[in-house]
Amino acid sequence: MIWLQINANQFKNPGISTVLFFGTLGMLVLAIGLVIFIVFHQRRVIRYQMQLQKMEEEQQKILLNASIRWQEEERQRIAADLHDDAGPLLATARLYLNENLLKQDINTQLQSIYNAKQIIDDTIQLIRNISHSLMPPTLKNFGLESAINDLFQKISGTGSINASCRFHDYRQRLRPEQELLIFRVVQELVNNILKHSNSSFIHLTQNYSEDKFYLRIHHDGRGITQQDFEKMNKSSLGLGLKNIQSRIKVLHGEIFFEKDLSQTYYKVTIEVPMEVEIEAR
Repeated sequence: MIWLQINANQFKNPGISTVLFFGTLGMLVLAIGLVIFIVFHQRRVIRYQMQLQKMEEEQQKILLNASIRWQEEERQRIAADLHDDAGPLLATARLYLNENLLKQDINTQLQSIYNAKQIIDDTIQLIRNISHSLMPPTLKNFGLESAINDLFQKISGTGSINASCRFHDYRQRLRPEQELLIFRVVQELVNNILKHSNSSFIHLTQNYSEDKFYLRIHHDGRGITQQDFEKMNKSSLGLGLKNIQSRIKVLHGEIFFEKDLSQTYYKVTIEVPMEVEIEAR
């Protein structure tokens, strides 16, 4: 009965029925439009995430290739040093100690042995120098602070640029592999500054904050910003910067390039977590 009464009322008021019909239709259209919008939006988000993931994978490949190239260059340099320098020295020493030596008079024998000894000593020193280039003895024996101090003193001693550094809070040494990677990053950064910036000074500072280790390098020459650094890392240029980024990645750290608000100098900040396991390379 109630339903019949409602329908009867609707027939008596056709305007209300029309309003309800179009209102329901409008809500239905709105709901369908909302669903379509959400679907297309989700597809767009998924597509964007896929593109972002692809870009990250490409960036990882670039960094990996840079790391491999760097390691290969190190191997080739060591092989060249051994082949070009150590090889001829040992071959010469062998000539002095050939089988005919026993047939010579005592003075000739002593002179040949002395000459061979000198050549072998030179070869030992050469190999020691190669070893030191792989792991500087100051870094190995005394730590990162002493190694960087030694590096900056040598640079400042040239008289071409004022180089200084100060460790404010070096409470304990990092792991040896961490120290070596950080030292190589500092070497690369300083080398770039010396080659390209035309600076009058370089100053490095160190400090801790909570569980992170910080190094900051300031200089007053031409430099780059973070945007420049990221752009170069994505290009085929800037192998040195890619080497820096690959080492920072192994350290699970971060590096930031910026220009001071005063616009008078550039700053590079290296941030490394204290407790981190270095993967075997």
